[in-house]
Amino acid sequence: ALIVCHNHPSGNSTPSQDDIETTQRLTAAGTHLGIQILDHIIITKKDYYSFREHNMIPETK
Repeated sequence: ALIVCHNHPSGNSTPSQDDIETTQRLTAAGTHLGIQILDHIIITKKDYYSFREHNMIPETK
């Protein structure tokens, strides 16, 4: 299982379209390879964005 994490030095934790597309590709690749992507978290100095908390990654079984 993997948790993907990266930072946004801009201070805005909102995912970009590239972040969303990358998460979708990682999730699809993980499914194909049998690797669970548990979350993708974007961090800033004061905030974070969790794709799991925003229901943008399917629940694991």
